[in-house]
Amino acid sequence: MGTVSARHPFGIPFHFQSLNRRLECSISQFPLHFDLSRITLYSASEGLIHRVSARPDIDDFYWEKVPTPILDTVESPLCLKNLSLRELKQLAAEIRLDLSSIMSGTPILLNPSMAVVELTVAIHHVFHAPVDKILWDVGDQTYAHKILTGRRSLMKTIRQKNGLSGFTSRFESEYDAFGAGHGCNSISAGLGMAVARDIKGRRERVVAVISNWTTMSGQVYEAMSNAGYLDSNMVVILNDSRHSLLPKIEEGSKTSVNALSSTLSRLQSSKSFRRFREAAKGVTKRIGMGMHELAAKVDEYARGMMGPPGSTLFEELGLYYIGPVDGHNIEDLISVLQEVASLDSMGPVLVHVITDENQVEEHNKKSYITDKQMDSYITDKQMDESFSSDLLDNAGRPQTYGDYFVETLVAEAEKDKDIVVVHAGFTTEPSLELFREKFPDRIFNVGIAEQHAVTFASGLSCGGLKPFCIIPSSFLQRAYDQVVHDVDQQKIPVRFVITSAGLVGSDGPLQCGAFDITFMSCLPNMIVMAPSDEVELVHMVATAARINDRPVCFRYPRGALVGEDHTIHDGIPIEIGKGRILVEGKDVALLGYGSMVQNCLKARSLLAKLGVEVTVADARFCKPLDIKLLRQLCKHHSFLITVEEGSIGGFGSHVAQFIALDGLLDGRIKWRPIVLPDSYIEHASPNQQLDQAGLTGHHIAAATLSLLGRTREALSFMCL
Repeated sequence: MGTVSARHPFGIPFHFQSLNRRLECSISQFPLHFDLSRITLYSASEGLIHRVSARPDIDDFYWEKVPTPILDTVESPLCLKNLSLRELKQLAAEIRLDLSSIMSGTPILLNPSMAVVELTVAIHHVFHAPVDKILWDVGDQTYAHKILTGRRSLMKTIRQKNGLSGFTSRFESEYDAFGAGHGCNSISAGLGMAVARDIKGRRERVVAVISNWTTMSGQVYEAMSNAGYLDSNMVVILNDSRHSLLPKIEEGSKTSVNALSSTLSRLQSSKSFRRFREAAKGVTKRIGMGMHELAAKVDEYARGMMGPPGSTLFEELGLYYIGPVDGHNIEDLISVLQEVASLDSMGPVLVHVITDENQVEEHNKKSYITDKQMDSYITDKQMDESFSSDLLDNAGRPQTYGDYFVETLVAEAEKDKDIVVVHAGFTTEPSLELFREKFPDRIFNVGIAEQHAVTFASGLSCGGLKPFCIIPSSFLQRAYDQVVHDVDQQKIPVRFVITSAGLVGSDGPLQCGAFDITFMSCLPNMIVMAPSDEVELVHMVATAARINDRPVCFRYPRGALVGEDHTIHDGIPIEIGKGRILVEGKDVALLGYGSMVQNCLKARSLLAKLGVEVTVADARFCKPLDIKLLRQLCKHHSFLITVEEGSIGGFGSHVAQFIALDGLLDGRIKWRPIVLPDSYIEHASPNQQLDQAGLTGHHIAAATLSLLGRTREALSFMCL
């Protein structure tokens, strides 16, 4: 068989060798009944999308193809079963090459997936997915998993509209046992599956892969404690990349992996050791008089002495600790996982795996934009706005709302020594580095411990400080109980800065900030506001800094600014509950909230060409509402349209509540809300998502024309 050639769209040829042989996937020993050669993709909103072959087509490649002879034969995880150890090692190397080729030139972060390539190969070699359930805590670690489970040909579509999700998804593949969202859910969900298996009398294995990032969340330990109590068989794999959130002045000793630890890990997982251990337990139970409990403690601490610092914590929670294991040594990984998988009555086991994320430094050096910022940057080929060169920072990176926020907060902190920052999230947002450089002792990053972040900020406030608690919208959902009980009920002045508000492009529904307007504005003591542009953001930072008698929150979207360059000046505090009219007309009033004010202005420009005179107002506040402004708009217009990038029950609902109770709806005013649809919007570019949500300037203009009875013209806008 010869060499197949093809040509890059820009004329660059690439070649790859067609295979002289195919590795046979023997499935006789695995009684699994599903199609191995094809995989079905589903969409939560669209149902069945299409079926694709696991083997990539030549036409699907848009990069210079790197030879991957073994990977080319893998159509499903079953194809790994007959591979030798040498071939598995080569397969891991080919997956890394393939990932680098596919993601080259993109800002997608590859380090987490690169770090777990050998671990992913070992898991799929030992366990029998999809019958065995494999759960991942973090979507960024699952790209090798996606490649091995039939999605290789679609990897270049990851995080794009109608493409693969950047996370695991039950709608996308039967190999994704559970959706990976913000981390820390895999043990809880896996334990539920294990208990259901036991009740149903089945025997499949359950494997939950967590990372050292997610171990900062309390849910992980709640799940471990419950797993230890229920004693159901499941395997927890701790992928320890040995990273901390912040660099420390004096780094302590890191867990090392050497020949001794490798030998001990194999001993701990071996059948003979476990049988001896179980027999010893039986003897001490028969002796009685507390000997069983004493022996259990001796066993626990003896093995804790063999293991690294912290290993006894897992033992105290009821998990049998094995490790550390070299996460890049496939032989050791397979040996330990095979022993663990072979045991019928072990209870929960934690396998501690040490990995190195510095596997793809060159890729990251090529791209200065983080995945979280990429969606709204000018580099996104599907953006239809253009940026002024004045909006680029010194590094050539488009300026973001976050940049303006931090610069303003630094200015406020220089004047007020009581201002401190509490940040919760997977990583520190790049814009916060400026604050850290200026005030290293006044910023606290707690990781994905959002519940702790909120109550910690509340405590700081009680101690006389002025905390700004910065949490992405979808992550704040996890701390809502603390927002209610530890802040709002006690009327403690915590200043919530809600980032990544609204649609988030390639991160899709999992990190979409759709609900914060609704769940924050229903709290009795909370002030809720949102800036329409960067200048308003500066003023709202100054406003929040001066509120000392109740909690306050404001939100801003992810991504780059689209607008005129503004020099940062000192913020001017805004009167609480005071909106503003930007442009006056007589036919229709558009009342925008937050970033949607800009789209209202775009709609006004479109409607002006059709002779429709529109008033555009910036609400600024969802709570308290500007009652005077609302009465004025209702008095002078026949139609009022509220526009927000949030779910049903938010700003528009508060407006409706007031104008209904105030009797304004009894007169001539007709009110219509424009909000996010009552569905989850899948990953796509920011503009594609706005178009799907019906929140573009054209959609707002079409809704206005429809309300005016000009249906034909409205339809023409919808078709653009």
